[in-house]
Amino acid sequence: MSEIALQELNRCLKCKTARCMKGCPVGTPVREAFELFEKGEIESAGKILFDNNPLSLICSYVCPHERQCEGSCVLSSKGMPIHVSSIEKYISNFYLDILNPEIPEKDHNKKVAIIGSGPSGITIAVILAQRGYDITMFELHDKIGGVLQYGIPEFRLPKEILQRLKVKLINMGIKLRLNIQIGTGITVDDMFKDGYKAVFIGTGVWRPKTLKIKGETLGHVNYAIDYLKNPASYNIGRKLCVIGAGNSAIDAARTAVRNGIHDVTIIYHKGAEDMSALKSEVEFAKFDGVKFLFYKKPVEITENGVILKDIIRKEDRRFEETDKLSMFSCDSVIVAIGQGPHSLIVGSTSGISVNPSGLVVTGPEGHTTREGVFSSGDVVTGAKTVVSAVEQSKKVADAIDKYVAELNSKNNK
Repeated sequence: MSEIALQELNRCLKCKTARCMKGCPVGTPVREAFELFEKGEIESAGKILFDNNPLSLICSYVCPHERQCEGSCVLSSKGMPIHVSSIEKYISNFYLDILNPEIPEKDHNKKVAIIGSGPSGITIAVILAQRGYDITMFELHDKIGGVLQYGIPEFRLPKEILQRLKVKLINMGIKLRLNIQIGTGITVDDMFKDGYKAVFIGTGVWRPKTLKIKGETLGHVNYAIDYLKNPASYNIGRKLCVIGAGNSAIDAARTAVRNGIHDVTIIYHKGAEDMSALKSEVEFAKFDGVKFLFYKKPVEITENGVILKDIIRKEDRRFEETDKLSMFSCDSVIVAIGQGPHSLIVGSTSGISVNPSGLVVTGPEGHTTREGVFSSGDVVTGAKTVVSAVEQSKKVADAIDKYVAELNSKNNK
């Protein structure tokens, strides 16, 4: 990794107007960090990246760089953009090991509860802890990370990074309550009774969307969001069909290959050019031996496979179903067509509005319809990128800070 980072650093033009920075949703200060790195000031470079984005190292692995920083690079027009991610990865990996931020003494009048330890929750916890907040983070599972831990495969994001990050959160004075479901025994109302000035909801989207076709309840049908949590526990058989076209479908297919399933096919009702997955991820899947079957719509799942209907692409780019049916034989099916939020927390808390899809309704700074409750990330926007969650959550952290300060000022009068 170090050789690649240095090679890319030497290629970087250090543009005065850094397009890569403009292409990043969180405005990563690429030029400034890279210049410090080049001078041998890697710690300062790492600090700049971390202060701008507490998940800088994670984003260096999982961001859609080809659509953001690297896709915006001035050299991308020649087909050879700077691999910004490789340099950021080297700097941020080094910095996470030595990270020892000066945290001010905790102010117990600035007590905030964070529900969910995914990208949004971690971002807000770090920012507020650095401002002296007394933070408690509540997590349903036994490990932190949310989608980072349970939704992104190991080969795309090494999980040891999350363990290292957990240690840093604890060192910042952030209290972690793991293996706890909010909305059953403990509710948001209980948190306010216990003196929390604000509550943040960052629970993500863990309810799989369904195809709503016959056979979806059969025993050999699974959902990608569930499969990716613990793929080794599933008995997939020898031949797998994955239905979907996003990164989750690609992740499920590539994970299955790594778990010994050598006959994996992704089925999509449109064409290759319509897939929402990153082109690079699609190419990696092909390298892994994953096959693709386009213009086929699943209409029924049977014990022996999936019944498919042919789709025709018209000249005006519309899609038209035909009457032609075919059987795709397989041992198992994984459905990967999206996720939605669970309703347990909002269902047990009065005053929090959701839209027809169950996503939490917020203002531009994360205020929900209940005073003192904030939200951001996938539970607000639906499944998006890690960096988009960081982008919004930085604004929400400022909004929480402002709200708590005004609340304390009002109470002290």
